[in-house]
Amino acid sequence: MLTFLNNRPHTVKGHELRAGQKEPRLLSLIERSGQYMLGVLANPDAVVKSPVPQLSIPINSHFHLVQEAEEAPLIDIQANSSLRVRVRGDQAPELLLELSDDERSHSFLSQVKKAKQQAVPKRAPPKTMDPDAPVPPAPPRGPSKLVSAVAPATSGTETVNCLPVNPNIGPGGHPITIDACGPGLTLADLGIEDHFNHTLKEEEEKKNQHNRICAPREPPPVPPAPPVLPVPPLPPRKGSYNPSGTSSGAGPAPAPRDRAPSAQIKENSFTPPPSREYRAPMDRSLSWSESPSTSTMRQAMFASQAGQREGLIKHRLAKKEKEYVDIQTFRFFTGTWNVNGQSPEGGLDPWLSCDSEPPDVYAVGFQELDLSTEAFFYLDSSKEQQWVEAVERSLHPKSKYKRIRIIRLVGMMLVVFAKKEHKSHIRDLAAETVGTGIMGKMGNKGGVAVRFVFHNTSFCFVNSHLAAHVEEFERRNQDYKDICARMSFHIPDQPPLSIVKHDVVIWLGDLNYRLFVYDSSEVKNLINQNELKRLQECDQLNIQRQTRRAFTDFMEGEIHFIPTYKYDAKTDRWDSSGKCRVPAWCDRILWRGGSVKQLQYRSHMELQTSDHKPVSSLFSVGVKVVNEQRYKKVFEEIVRMMDRMENDFLPSLLLTRREFTFENVKFRQLQRERFLITNDGQVHCHFAFIPKLNDSQYCKPWLRAEPCEGFLEPNETQEICLEVYVSKDSVTLLNSGEDSIEDILVLHLNRGKDYFITISGNYLPSCFGTSLDTLCRMKKPIREIPITKLIDLEKSRMTFLEDNTGTEDRPLKIPKEVWLLVDHLFTKSCQQEDLFQTPGMQEELQNIIDCLDTSIPETIPGGNHSVAEALLIFLEALPEPVVCYELYQRSLDCSSDSRLCRQLISQLPRAHRNVFRYLMAFLRELLKFSHHNNLTASLIATLFASLLIRPPPNLAGRQTALERQKAIDFILGFLMAGDEE
Repeated sequence: MLTFLNNRPHTVKGHELRAGQKEPRLLSLIERSGQYMLGVLANPDAVVKSPVPQLSIPINSHFHLVQEAEEAPLIDIQANSSLRVRVRGDQAPELLLELSDDERSHSFLSQVKKAKQQAVPKRAPPKTMDPDAPVPPAPPRGPSKLVSAVAPATSGTETVNCLPVNPNIGPGGHPITIDACGPGLTLADLGIEDHFNHTLKEEEEKKNQHNRICAPREPPPVPPAPPVLPVPPLPPRKGSYNPSGTSSGAGPAPAPRDRAPSAQIKENSFTPPPSREYRAPMDRSLSWSESPSTSTMRQAMFASQAGQREGLIKHRLAKKEKEYVDIQTFRFFTGTWNVNGQSPEGGLDPWLSCDSEPPDVYAVGFQELDLSTEAFFYLDSSKEQQWVEAVERSLHPKSKYKRIRIIRLVGMMLVVFAKKEHKSHIRDLAAETVGTGIMGKMGNKGGVAVRFVFHNTSFCFVNSHLAAHVEEFERRNQDYKDICARMSFHIPDQPPLSIVKHDVVIWLGDLNYRLFVYDSSEVKNLINQNELKRLQECDQLNIQRQTRRAFTDFMEGEIHFIPTYKYDAKTDRWDSSGKCRVPAWCDRILWRGGSVKQLQYRSHMELQTSDHKPVSSLFSVGVKVVNEQRYKKVFEEIVRMMDRMENDFLPSLLLTRREFTFENVKFRQLQRERFLITNDGQVHCHFAFIPKLNDSQYCKPWLRAEPCEGFLEPNETQEICLEVYVSKDSVTLLNSGEDSIEDILVLHLNRGKDYFITISGNYLPSCFGTSLDTLCRMKKPIREIPITKLIDLEKSRMTFLEDNTGTEDRPLKIPKEVWLLVDHLFTKSCQQEDLFQTPGMQEELQNIIDCLDTSIPETIPGGNHSVAEALLIFLEALPEPVVCYELYQRSLDCSSDSRLCRQLISQLPRAHRNVFRYLMAFLRELLKFSHHNNLTASLIATLFASLLIRPPPNLAGRQTALERQKAIDFILGFLMAGDEE
């Protein structure tokens, strides 16, 4: 290593002369694993109008710096030369540069001279490479040691530098530290060293790739039969892949010139036929921080060209699917039943075995499997096994079935069976759940789903239970949209799949849509007269579909059976209770997709266990079955075509936008921006957003790109949606100023370059996600307090003296936001039916949050359910729960001793202690009206224990059922105490 690099300036500013114009540049000398490079980058002192590539030129035998006037090597340059030089080197265009004639420039050139001497010793003349000789192994890739650098451009097909004009001001307005060795800036100062290191890696990868693609390839081997062998792995999305069990530092030596390893499709890694899946933009998922790209994915992308090639082959096969598949029909039985918390009575044969011929696949959904309070919070249910066994006993007796998958969320359960002979043709199986109950914590409403690929057709079955009550049809629409937006299936080596990204979707369940007829007797008279079509004109689901507010792209068969709700349990009589519910078709089965024909759609009146009647539908579905001979032929053609194209062309992309600004970002308010990428090259390509070096995710938690990876044919265009959503997981850092709406996305093109996309914006602070201590010292709404003051309040929140402050500075006893929410509920909602059990409306929730952030209102806008959920969201978003993390274990240990529990609460910080006591007094008051609001002490304790007593971050996700119960017991002790508490 050159010791002079430690005490000499290692960057120099200059200009590039191009097209008669001078454009600022910065030359940097970089040492990487003993090899030196000259970096030529856009100068951060100016915004470059004309995009230029970022260059990393290896200092080796092909490297020259030549003075233009004398055409002499610059290693012998004189002090009085003009310093106008030409740069030549590997993988770089010839550059004409002009440097200042000063001591810093000369010192920098002296370093380049020594690097050149070390790289090319005088006793060893440069060797010329035999074009027919094998490519030597690439040197091991160790971590980069950045001697000097400058921030890379942030976006563009030809990357452009967009740094601030003032070199002493960094992103976000923060001052930059100047290198002690001189005025040159380092990437550490700018905070984006990773991006420049990645640029170096890109150039090195291009060089190595160039050596690979120049050689002709062998003819592709004849593949074996598709179904026999497994799918070769694609680069992973979740950090689960370490290629060949090796590090990313050393890769295998390239093959001789007449062979190309990346083209080899070995028999044990043959790609089976892919299923074509609809690619629609996917809405936001609540698992916002679960990015499918990790640093391991970055390693895999650079280390496993063969894996990327397999992905492209799979993509091409999907495009040509019609050439090698035949359509065969299979029978699918789907059924739904709301069992009202009952246990099975007798057999289910009249429902599940009502057809003469056995179906190929069963998908059976249940709702209200368990109505216990504990089940609302995802705990186990003893009734699950009872109903599964009842289903298994009642499957069609003419065939043998294997269980494929079972999934349950509280009272919603979906179980899938297939004929024994079909099981080997089912792959890519996954199941997911979405709770749409209050805060998504209470899973009494929501959906469960199972997806898989059968032969070459993808299926998704959704079982849902939507919001109840006649007037709540808009809430049902919201539940449907939430399930669609949040349901995301993660299949190994594939991008996330939403519900609509399947060939066939069958949606069943208690959708709870009622009739816009409120007279029960009128409805019953029309049913007796068999005027079902007149009633269906008033059916809420039909109206919502017609007005495109829900289930827009789904189809439903004609209904020839009477309403399936509501009956007196164990009878066929309509509801005779005091509420006398209006009959309605709550239980429905819909579908979307081609080659689907509904054979039967019926109810089963024989089963009387519940207040609902079960419903079933029998479908004939055209399934794509692979013809192996034709498949092999298409496969071989694709591989040959790819060999020809990859030998001649490199991929490239055209981006319509590279800079995005999100204005006035708020807590829980989604913002979207879109742009297009077009494959403007002559070869198909794979793109993916990848993490910056040393990052585990490709973006910050509040940001998401969809799709985050994919394939493009030449001239094909893909829309990319960028979504910004501040959740409880990211709001605290944004409120405190530790994070900001600034990020750089790296869009990586396999075998190509990286494209940098700049994200910026401004965030509006929220009282949600702000600590209780800080809020107690805010007499004004948070938006009226300068951000610098907010940062100071957060930093000093634990240091103020309670007893030594004046009247003006004395903190509030509880945050005004807590008081406003609780006071509203106390004065207006004590008798609200199903309080804290029914979710609020999203628009109302956003209005409540904005109101608390911007004002001190006399009344809170929104309905009672929305205000109740806002209180729960506020408690969940607190950076430190009401019972502080440090007292978490003690609170569990003393949960059975009321005296120790009271003693623990007295030890909480003042704001936390006051809020806890205030909430307990309010909740005890609510329980006095339990006959109106349907609340119980157990239900309240279960809900609020999960918010007030949270495990520390290092224990999150590892809380046992016993620990949850202890937290519930802790809260129960205070709820059951007298009002003196």
